Amino acid sequence: MNTAHPPVLVVGAGPVGLVAALTLLQNGISVRIIDKDPHPRIGQRGTGIWPRSRELYNFLGVSEVISLAKPAPPIRFYKPGTLESLEDAVLVPHVEPTPAIPFNGHRSMGQQLLDVILRRHLEKFSCSVEMGTELRSFEQSDEGVTAVLANNGISETFDTKWIIGADGAKSIVRKQLGLTFLGETRDDAHVVTGDIRLTGVGLDRLYWHRFGNWNEQGLSLRPADEIGDDGWQFFLFGHELDLTKIAGSEKLVFETITSLMPTEISFNKLVWMSYFKPNIRMVNKFSEGRVFVAGDAAHVHSPTGGQGLNSGVQDAFNLGWKLALVQKGLADKSLLETYSAERLPVISEMLGVTTSILDKTMASKEPQIERNSILFMLGINCRFSTIVLDEFVTSVEKPINAYGVLDEGHLEAGDRAPDAPNMLQVGRVEPGATTLFSLYRPWYHTILVFAPSLADATPILGALETYDKSVVRSAVVLPSSASVTSVVSPADLVLIDQEGHAYSAYLMEAGQTKVFVIRPDGVVGAIVHGTEGVKKYFSKILVHI
Repeated sequence: MNTAHPPVLVVGAGPVGLVAALTLLQNGISVRIIDKDPHPRIGQRGTGIWPRSRELYNFLGVSEVISLAKPAPPIRFYKPGTLESLEDAVLVPHVEPTPAIPFNGHRSMGQQLLDVILRRHLEKFSCSVEMGTELRSFEQSDEGVTAVLANNGISETFDTKWIIGADGAKSIVRKQLGLTFLGETRDDAHVVTGDIRLTGVGLDRLYWHRFGNWNEQGLSLRPADEIGDDGWQFFLFGHELDLTKIAGSEKLVFETITSLMPTEISFNKLVWMSYFKPNIRMVNKFSEGRVFVAGDAAHVHSPTGGQGLNSGVQDAFNLGWKLALVQKGLADKSLLETYSAERLPVISEMLGVTTSILDKTMASKEPQIERNSILFMLGINCRFSTIVLDEFVTSVEKPINAYGVLDEGHLEAGDRAPDAPNMLQVGRVEPGATTLFSLYRPWYHTILVFAPSLADATPILGALETYDKSVVRSAVVLPSSASVTSVVSPADLVLIDQEGHAYSAYLMEAGQTKVFVIRPDGVVGAIVHGTEGVKKYFSKILVHI
């Protein structure tokens, strides 16, 4: 890893920039990551983490997100002007994990804590965020990018190969690239949000409290233990409130909360607040030459549905493995064009989903929570991508449905790869059980060869030996009925599907041989019959094959 002169500059050190940096570092690509703010940002901000993003953090080995993120508490609505409960509702109905979806359901974690966790993972690679360092401008050529940076008024010229702009809605990277950012600003849905420390008589921390409504005035208080045992994330909203005025005064925030919550309140501290007006916008493309945008730099939207931050880290994860292969000289630069091609339809459909939820929220005076399973993001796909290959699907032109609902009875190339637990590893000194998800990592493709026996898999495995082991790994998946006496195999792993979970999730039939190529971002890149299909898939990904 060239740590002395990193080939990638990441601008912006929120979760999107941090995930981009971590993905590249795990791929052996050194990174310089800067943020113009002198200190790490505080505040809960976007807290929702959906299943597809929890899988992403799992692939990155960021286990703290899995263990520390909590289910959202039930929301308690109150009768006007009272502390008398009107009804309780859940933000997202509880769903149990399944063998194919181990990280099911919605979880909450404040962005401040998420940033801390991700920065710690960067530090394992001797990479730390340079706070107070701002990108002023850049110029790019066919060979690289020259950036002008500033820190404490001192200017620096930095030569690099690539820039990733994860620098938020006011992105300097996007503006300098000249990308369009078309859409609308919603004046009907502005809020004041922030973190506050307070106690109130009868204010139970087991609930997310909701007073009032959008059409008049309202308050939402979500318990946030990360702030303190009296910490809350608050939202003030409603057409009758002068929110721009309230946002400029701590005193007015306290007075407004007091007027909306009919109980005795003790205010400890207003930790942070911001005035927020939803913008619904996206770029016309995610890159130009050697420079890319991701997250809010590429798309902004209503917070309804909690898809924004999740979409941003998924942008970064899609880009990271591709950029790593190109920088290593293992893939052609044209692979990077698929970043924009795969993410544009997803984000376009996501804007439609979140705006629809916002419109329904604004139109209803009554308490309303609608959380369609589409928000779990498990049905997001790139079946339409030019680099995925499925030999079992007829090539009929179908409409793109990039933000679909997960259908576990159907699996195509471009879909999310399912998990399967209790896979018995054989051929090891100590046989043990593993999961398919434990095989998938951001720095290599995983080739799963489903076959009735090792003998059936051997011809396919032989052909895989030409691939670089650092970026392509293989596993044979045998049915539970298979009897394995000898495990002399060119595969990296031989697994027996003891309980049939893999055969079920990957829709395999008994006696069938089929090959699944899982991309480094956990997407099924190819579903093919055998060797020729694998070669055809990698001919679009790797050079010198």
